[in-house]
Amino acid sequence: MGDFAAVLWDLDGTLIDSEPLWMAGEHELAEKHGSAWTQEDGLALVGNSLLESGHYIKNRLGSDMSPEDIVDFLVIRLADALGREIPWRPGALELVNALDDAGVPQALVTMSYAAIARPVAAALPLAAVVTGDLVTHGKPHPEPYLRAAELLDVDAADCLAIEDSGTGATSANAAGCHVLVVPHFVNVPEAPRRVLRTSLELLSPDDLRDLF
Repeated sequence: MGDFAAVLWDLDGTLIDSEPLWMAGEHELAEKHGSAWTQEDGLALVGNSLLESGHYIKNRLGSDMSPEDIVDFLVIRLADALGREIPWRPGALELVNALDDAGVPQALVTMSYAAIARPVAAALPLAAVVTGDLVTHGKPHPEPYLRAAELLDVDAADCLAIEDSGTGATSANAAGCHVLVVPHFVNVPEAPRRVLRTSLELLSPDDLRDLF
């Protein structure tokens, strides 16, 4: 195929290495409940909507907090951390800037809430931002990627999504996107219109086109 009409970026684990920040917040919450939080617990949340994660944490910790309050607790801590320093994934910032130089529209498509996405989006040349608190159905539903394509006035089938999780890749594929998957903490199965790479480092806009 020819050039992509747009590139649609996942946030957590794809653009930024935020999972350690999430885990830190989850551990803090578990400690407040006198409970332990494992690596497996953290990985079980990768790619989920925040409210879904809030329900998981509530049940896991036996918390009296509502799922919404749990989400607020984590969002405040993550947004504060990102306001101080953004932990970019290898090659991500370079590829975003190269795509911008090539005139390719880009959007952020994340299940994180606007408060988390805001400091990252402010540092990037993005034409649209879709966050988990702006959609009715989160990933793996196609709505987030369809919304991003609509905001950019392009067809999702002409877009490339870049993801790190099976949940996100499923969402993007369901919307019609081609998907470049760069797994980080979890394995992602192969599927049609999906290419897996180990890193974004040294990838150029031309490389993205050639992958498909």
